[in-house]
Amino acid sequence: MSEEEKDIDIDSYYKELYLEEKEKNEKLVRELCDLEAEHKDLTNKVDMLKKSMIYRMIMPVRLLWSHCKNAIIRVKRLGSVKEVIRKLKSKKIERSAYKYHGTQSYPTPEERAEAEKRQFKKEHVFSILIPLYNTPENFLREMIESVTAQTYGGWELCLADGSDGEHGYVGDIVGEYAKADGKGRIRYKKLEHNGGISENTNACFDLAEGDYYALMDHDDLLHPSALYEYMKVLEDKDAWFIYSDEATFKGDSVNNMITLHFKPDFAPDNLRANNYICHFSAFKRELIEKTGRFRSEYDGSQDHDLILRLTREAVKYENGIVHVPHILYYWRSHEGSTAADINAKTYAIDAAKRAVADSLKSRGFENFEIESTKAFATIFRIRYALTARPKVSIIIPNKDHAGDLSRCITSIMDKSSYDDYEIIVVENGSTDKDTLDYYDRIRKAKNVRILEVSQDEFNFSNLINKGAEAATGEYLLLMNNDTEVITRNFIEEMLMYAQREDVGAVGCKLYYPDLTIQHAGIVIGLGAHRSAGHTHYMLSKDNLGYMGRLCYAQDVTAVTGACLMVSRKDFDAVSGFDEDFAVALNDVDFCLKLRHMGKLNVFTPFAELYHYESRSRGSDINGSDDTRAKRYDRESAAFCEKWAKDLEAGDPYYNPNFSLDHSNYTLKAHPAPMVS
Repeated sequence: MSEEEKDIDIDSYYKELYLEEKEKNEKLVRELCDLEAEHKDLTNKVDMLKKSMIYRMIMPVRLLWSHCKNAIIRVKRLGSVKEVIRKLKSKKIERSAYKYHGTQSYPTPEERAEAEKRQFKKEHVFSILIPLYNTPENFLREMIESVTAQTYGGWELCLADGSDGEHGYVGDIVGEYAKADGKGRIRYKKLEHNGGISENTNACFDLAEGDYYALMDHDDLLHPSALYEYMKVLEDKDAWFIYSDEATFKGDSVNNMITLHFKPDFAPDNLRANNYICHFSAFKRELIEKTGRFRSEYDGSQDHDLILRLTREAVKYENGIVHVPHILYYWRSHEGSTAADINAKTYAIDAAKRAVADSLKSRGFENFEIESTKAFATIFRIRYALTARPKVSIIIPNKDHAGDLSRCITSIMDKSSYDDYEIIVVENGSTDKDTLDYYDRIRKAKNVRILEVSQDEFNFSNLINKGAEAATGEYLLLMNNDTEVITRNFIEEMLMYAQREDVGAVGCKLYYPDLTIQHAGIVIGLGAHRSAGHTHYMLSKDNLGYMGRLCYAQDVTAVTGACLMVSRKDFDAVSGFDEDFAVALNDVDFCLKLRHMGKLNVFTPFAELYHYESRSRGSDINGSDDTRAKRYDRESAAFCEKWAKDLEAGDPYYNPNFSLDHSNYTLKAHPAPMVS
């Protein structure tokens, strides 16, 4: 065949492919048009139904069914009778703890007197910015009084009022309190028109003269010690941004709590997924001068937008962002408020997505996708685009147990949608004939290697390090031989985080065969040995987790080595796994080394696998093998000694108000008091 004929043949081939794709596209367009027409027809029918008399008459029955259905769904998510009982016990502890975080936590007269006379090295002034709009009188008075009752007097209340003519009393009430204060600390401006929450809050900035700004809603309340607690932080640290824990309440008393939100320390991936920081945020005047004020185009999620920008700048400084782990802000839930139902402000969802998108773009991310999760409309799943498709080396230590290994490798080969990978089986003295025969079969695969390692005594860390030495991939994926892939794109889901320069280790969500959770991130200090433990352990697969944490990718202190991805560069930078930890806690130790190198460790729930834990080796801690149990005790003691400072400081992603005796974010029955 001549060159000209070859060119014609190639042209014909691509033309044929083009026509085939064009035909497929035309077919899909026709199907889409049909579906859109069907959707429009069904929407019209639903609208007509909702307007009917019968629909309105059965409203009570529908509400009852809705409550019953939601209750059934919540029970199903718990997965078992045992978990229902555990949840009820946890709720009982939580409700008993409410009183410790409500008015019972307020300072006594003696404590107030002590706080009010305390002299700080520098007397900072907090300008509390509150936009007012048709604020109900009782809410307005309670809000102002929660500020005037602060045990630290270095504050000014900056109020910009966009209320309409029917709510002229708002200005009169503010004037009443300003006169009573008599120190010029309550500043008020009546706006010519209501410009929306961002524009109105920006008007508050114009009234402020303090060196710190603080944000508050017009219907919420502050704990009397809120500013005092922030001053205690500033006495020791030059914090640029400070935030606290918060509670949602209803009715006339903060003791009528609905939710207690105990937050982690600063976690950038958490913040992108949802505005967990929210209230009570205070920040330096210089910080807002660097980032700019509120932006009206993000009204509804203007706080999320501003906090993303403020924290991006504040994190550049030592102690730049400080979290105070106390309930210092009370978020009032009432009809129409965001605290009551985010769906009351559906525009806030779109604004939040745009705010996160803008933040990601400013950091150089492109072609990402943001979508709401099943937990809440404003808890997001972010799909980062892969910047490249590098080779991934999958390292699987193994000894005997051909069935486990075969299931693991078969699931990778049959299900993985990622194609550029190699599998390195680190063989450690197998004698079982089935295993040796299986090795002979899989050696024929071009991307599988059997690396034989001889050990006098089992050392998992050594096997991982040997496997890494032999790996040719840019990224390492450590997998136990008793895991099985569920999510086809699990490699992509992990790689989208591992590819980031600020990320060290990435872990996935692991289930036992009965679909209860084996791994969803690791907390240091958790458990009987006070070394480390898994969070949300043994909860049902469908459980949303504490404040929706099982529904979004987040920063954690450590992830399990049963399925862990890390770049080869970072693995080498921390000298791999510490072989002094032969079996236990080597993965946690590895993650802590990465963290001390300035890296984030990330858990993603969107990469899912089964883990038939310890089937191939047995458990170290259930007492079935005394030798293994003693070894675990030794390694746990060595871990606690090596990382004593980290353990004493506590896990930054696990609030100190949670008990270390439980893995499921159960509150301490008796929290430590604020005033000692």
